[in-house]
Amino acid sequence: MEKEKINNKQENFMKGVLILMISQIFIKLLGLVYKLYLTNKEGFGDVGNAIYSSGYQIYALLLTISSVGVPNAISKLVSEKLAIGDERSAYRIFKIAFLIFAIIGFVCSAGMFLGANYIANVMLAIPEAELTIASLSPSIFFVAIISVIRGYFNGREKISTTAKSQTIEQVFKTILTIIIVEIIFTVSSANTTLMAAGANLATTLSTIASFIYLYILYRMYKGEIGNKIRNSQVKEKVKISTIVKRILIVSLPISLSAVMSTLSKNIDSITVVRSLKTFLTEQEAKMQYGILSGKVDTLTMLPLSFNVAFATALVPAVSSALAKKDMKTATDKITFSILITILIGLPCTIGLCVFAEPIIRLLFPNATAGTLLLQITAFTVFFTVINQTINGALQGMGKVIVPAVAGAVGLIAKLVLNLVLVPNPNFGASGAAIATVVNCIISCAIVFIVLIKNIKLKMPIIKYIVKPVLATFAMTVCLLFAYSILNNVIGGRIAIILALFVAVAIYALAVITLKILNKDEIYMLPGGEKIYKMLERLGIYGKNEYAK
Repeated sequence: MEKEKINNKQENFMKGVLILMISQIFIKLLGLVYKLYLTNKEGFGDVGNAIYSSGYQIYALLLTISSVGVPNAISKLVSEKLAIGDERSAYRIFKIAFLIFAIIGFVCSAGMFLGANYIANVMLAIPEAELTIASLSPSIFFVAIISVIRGYFNGREKISTTAKSQTIEQVFKTILTIIIVEIIFTVSSANTTLMAAGANLATTLSTIASFIYLYILYRMYKGEIGNKIRNSQVKEKVKISTIVKRILIVSLPISLSAVMSTLSKNIDSITVVRSLKTFLTEQEAKMQYGILSGKVDTLTMLPLSFNVAFATALVPAVSSALAKKDMKTATDKITFSILITILIGLPCTIGLCVFAEPIIRLLFPNATAGTLLLQITAFTVFFTVINQTINGALQGMGKVIVPAVAGAVGLIAKLVLNLVLVPNPNFGASGAAIATVVNCIISCAIVFIVLIKNIKLKMPIIKYIVKPVLATFAMTVCLLFAYSILNNVIGGRIAIILALFVAVAIYALAVITLKILNKDEIYMLPGGEKIYKMLERLGIYGKNEYAK
């Protein structure tokens, strides 16, 4: 009976992960749509991406300070209170956090709007970015309060709420970006600066749409939440000062961790164009930065959508389990999440590296430069996804400062390498890509060492390293072979797309054939029992077999 209860919890955990994962994939695909549109748009291209991205990276930094760490922090605090039946404190945490981050968000929005001229001209040395920065500034306020609402619902294990709100936001962003840019293109005779500002204005409008959706949903749930508070098992009223202190203690380190990640992009936005101008023209320097921040970042961020769900779901799941002194559940969820993360990150990394040139030709036919930068940056994918999952586990365990420290150490290495490599004509923009890879490796190594020192994880090398590498090798060989044949037979984009589908199928088959997932792990998947029985009928798994 107890085992069945644990399996149900594991399956519910995976259902939440799956919902968020599907949402994230859809969101990234939509993001890819408008990125493709902008990059291939006449009058925009790599230079437009440089203007758009430079403003966006400053926005991302202020956004991170005001809100990015908030959902995980609030979900952790809320889930801990709900685990012991304290509905009243959980709701008070939400209300107080909403007020705190509304104020922080407003201050950051005002600062970005008023400082747009200084940021563009002095910090970035890209004067054209001023309008893009100003047009983005209001969205920081809305995202800050959106993050609190998402965190509250995540803590209540309503992860689908976050997924739906993010999807709505991205749908609006994609549609509005295309509409606004098309209007500006027509009325301004393809003014690149105005088109970049219009694309960022779409971001602001989409965050407002997401807030409206979440506010309506919150009003719908308010009566149900009120009933639960009245029936709460715990009647003790926690002081406001205690709650504020707890929110800040948890949210600041998590936000700081997210800031470290965002600062990596800011280092590029501040140093790359300046450094490249020592041996390139200003236009060429902007184009190189546009490739790095536009095409390369877009493609390397896409695989992260498959994995971000684990990092998001692990925080409340691990916090809740540890609040109940259930170490086994916490350990099982962490080890399983790391395994799936490896199975996601490894093929994405190698696939992007090996297939970089065809992928860029497929997606950016009007701007095909950037193969080498993508091949180098592809290696960040594996270490970033591992980092995401481990950070979620550590934050759930209360080790919220560790990811921030790890990120800071990696960031220092990134800054030093950027300053040394990018001004060197032998490296140029590739130096920034190499620096990012080193940053990710260092951060990942630190958080992994801390994790294994604080929790006993059973991670046999054969299962976690050797078999995933073999599966990825089989996929890569088949990808190259299939593309070679298809390119000679049909050629063009169809050959690239079909070869990628073949690679995905081969990889899935290799994972199954090598029995990387055992019976319990397959059962943890949504519909896992049916999947296992099908594999049993195919003779791949035997009855009551547990793969090692």
